[in-house]
Amino acid sequence: MPLLEVVQTRYVSASILLTDTTALQLYQYAAFIRATANEVIDQALAYVFSKDRDFQEFLRTPEAQRITPTLRVRRVSASDAAEQVNGKPAQAAESTSSVRALKA
Repeated sequence: MPLLEVVQTRYVSASILLTDTTALQLYQYAAFIRATANEVIDQALAYVFSKDRDFQEFLRTPEAQRITPTLRVRRVSASDAAEQVNGKPAQAAESTSSVRALKA
């Protein structure tokens, strides 16, 4: 039996838009808990998803499987993932909504 259990985590890279206030608070919260902004966003979303009972019910419906993705994501290589964990964002793809907003 091995002494260590290594959990392989798959990362995707996506670009999101935040208000100035939210971005500042994100950086402040990351500094407060000594984490990266990526880690704060990932953990905050996981927390909200797990605690929202209505969302958990929605996930059990067929409609939840028929969603239309609105982010363009790319798989992150191992080196990109290491950069993200260390606080250096990898190149990201823009969301389709932000691309439309930029073109408008």
